[in-house]
Amino acid sequence: MNSTLTLLAGLALAGSATASAATDPARLARGKYLMEGPVACGNCHMARDAQGAPLPDKGLSGGMLFDEAPFKAYASNITPDAATGIGKWTDAQLKKAIREGIRPDGSLIGPPMPIGFYRKLSDADLEAIVAYLRAQPPVVNVVPKSEYRMPLPPNYGPPVGKVKAPPAGKSAQYGEYLATIAHCMECHTPRDAKGMLNFSQLGAGGQEFKGPWGVSVAPNLTPHANGLKDWRDADIATAIRSGKDNQGWPLKPPMGFPFYANISESDMQALIAYLRSLKPQPGHKP
Repeated sequence: MNSTLTLLAGLALAGSATASAATDPARLARGKYLMEGPVACGNCHMARDAQGAPLPDKGLSGGMLFDEAPFKAYASNITPDAATGIGKWTDAQLKKAIREGIRPDGSLIGPPMPIGFYRKLSDADLEAIVAYLRAQPPVVNVVPKSEYRMPLPPNYGPPVGKVKAPPAGKSAQYGEYLATIAHCMECHTPRDAKGMLNFSQLGAGGQEFKGPWGVSVAPNLTPHANGLKDWRDADIATAIRSGKDNQGWPLKPPMGFPFYANISESDMQALIAYLRSLKPQPGHKP
């Protein structure tokens, strides 16, 4: 076999392997669960109308605006459209964008994309998310370019190597993994004067979020008297899934309640075990 035929055969085999991986039923099911459950990418990337209501027929074609003091950012189109989405990106490029915040052209993806948390995505879960994205219908939607009124870092850290998740189950360790890839602490941890997360007060809440709903304040998720100390496990699960506090009062967006309603019972127990394990902090009362 000459070199050209060898190359073509290799490319055919590689393409076949990629297609097989993308259509693997178990991998695709895992990707669907993550995307439509704990990771909830659609909470930002789903197209919405002027009132903020989701437009399911436009899928994950982006456009949601985040207009904050340091930036005016738009959620990107992550459907497989070749012209306006990720259709021309390779799987490797897509993984690098998700876990390292670097686009195929080498530019950095800025906030509010929680790259610092996505760096902890396991290899298997990252593969599953990519498979799910590849399976979505392509949607043409030109999204405006984000504007940053602050300097972006040169990167989010060194290249990510192999990442393995803790054993799945109801443990606080696995709950920490789920809370990380769901980037719970991106919103529920206070920020310092420079806008950086203050991890010494992990989970204490207090960040304000403005939107069509008015202003919401991220509550304290730690087992403090001003947090979840007096909440039953069932109360916490209801708040996460249904958006109602332990008194039955509705909680406000941007918490992705419609997505978190799909979190499995085992994963919910793991998340609650993790929240119970946090250091008590006198933060913003739910």
